[in-house]
Amino acid sequence: MVATVFLGLSSVLSDEHYQESPGTWGDGDFTIGPEYPKDPDLGDRGNPRGRFFEFSMKLAESQIFKGDDTTLDPEKKPVREERRIKVYIPATYHDGDEAPILVIHDGPGQIELVSYALDNLTLSKNPERSLPAFIAIAVQNGGSDSKSSQRGLEYDTMSDRLARFIELEVLPAVLQQESIRAVYPNIQFTENPWGKAVMGCSSGGAAALTMGWFRPDLYRRLITYSGTFVDQQDDDAPEEKSYPLGAWEYHSGMKLIENSELKPLRIFTHVSEFDNGFRAPEGSHHNWVKANRLTAEALHRKGYHYRYLYSLDSRHCDRRIFEHTLAETLVWMWRGYHE
Repeated sequence: MVATVFLGLSSVLSDEHYQESPGTWGDGDFTIGPEYPKDPDLGDRGNPRGRFFEFSMKLAESQIFKGDDTTLDPEKKPVREERRIKVYIPATYHDGDEAPILVIHDGPGQIELVSYALDNLTLSKNPERSLPAFIAIAVQNGGSDSKSSQRGLEYDTMSDRLARFIELEVLPAVLQQESIRAVYPNIQFTENPWGKAVMGCSSGGAAALTMGWFRPDLYRRLITYSGTFVDQQDDDAPEEKSYPLGAWEYHSGMKLIENSELKPLRIFTHVSEFDNGFRAPEGSHHNWVKANRLTAEALHRKGYHYRYLYSLDSRHCDRRIFEHTLAETLVWMWRGYHE
């Protein structure tokens, strides 16, 4: 195996010995709706339930997101004193196994729906509709939204900072939790980047792509609903010098997706018909629908394994879309994975 050291982190890249053949099922562009019945696999089907755990992390004790950055305006956009972390370990996880993981932004986010998908699809006899026994970790944002906020700093900044925070602070905290260790004394996470997924909606969706984009040595399966691929990075962020239009640079401006080397990533994107900014002028950098369409087009042209959903008669981070699509999204995202 080849050990790679990057910005203070050491991760094992196992491409030489680990190969996947996911095929092309589910790749491409799809329009869905306008009706959205809930997928039965996202509810209780009588299968054994796993276990939830919850704890908090104080921002002041972080080395990466202390809540005191100069970009913040805490009087107008308060910063949390601590963030909640919620963990779901499926019944099919065996203590001591090196578990794959799914990090969920804006915790608790969709962890309840994810938990039912795990209950039902890790037991599936259908190899075309099954999931590995990954551990879901929902991480609460640092507070408020958009520019000058802690959440905006964490999610809308074009850097590897959030990936480092999750890797260096959140994951070790999960593994060290006494309540978790009491039940799973030998719990472990895989070091295989193909076994590490990230999911989010809105700016949390943009953050999912950014984590993989800047750190494909750590996270390679990326799920973004109603992604904020617009110019929402802080105007006074140091990253403005390199990425002046924030996440808009992925598909327009610098066209990062098309003008960068093909990265080892598997990417799901979605946007709603009436998503944020859908009435914005053509030249605006704040039209979610346009931004997500252009992102999908860029992924297609570059040759990524990607899946893009456009949902009719729906809005920003519409819960109906999650309830209708999330099981199939997870199945597509984890295609090809093996221990």
